[in-house]
Amino acid sequence: MHDDDEPPKRPAAPPAAKMSTVPSWVTLGIVVGFFAGWTAQREKAEAQTLRAGRLAGPPVPPPLVRLEPAPLSRIEAVFEDWGQHAVWWDDKTEVALWNSETKSFSEFYEVRKLKDELFFRSIPKLSRLEVRHGKPLTESPLVFTETAEQYREWLQHGRSERQAPTLPK
Repeated sequence: MHDDDEPPKRPAAPPAAKMSTVPSWVTLGIVVGFFAGWTAQREKAEAQTLRAGRLAGPPVPPPLVRLEPAPLSRIEAVFEDWGQHAVWWDDKTEVALWNSETKSFSEFYEVRKLKDELFFRSIPKLSRLEVRHGKPLTESPLVFTETAEQYREWLQHGRSERQAPTLPK
């Protein structure tokens, strides 16, 4: 073989003492810089939160404003006067309240008795039958209801209904 046929030799790696340490110091600097920045951001956010809490002080309640009476207070007052005519079933009844703006019985409520207390809840419509028998309550601002079972029991006794109630003026 000739000298020309030999593959070229690679230079040998320099000894470890002569290798550059620059890349490892750059990497270390990047890592240390990242953690320093991250820690500074966290401390800044905590300081802002703490400062905001100190500046705000205790929450201030809103000023008192006189509001119109709650809608349920009206039905409570009317039911107090007219509730003795209610037809109860399982300590519940439903009533329709006269609304002078719509000129109809258009406000519907469920009334529940719990011991001696009454609880009112507005409902979208009546689910019971309107009471159309007994003594007419021509001046009543409430329409009283009864269950279908109560109505059937009443019919079984051979009774008949009265005409539709006249509306209050």
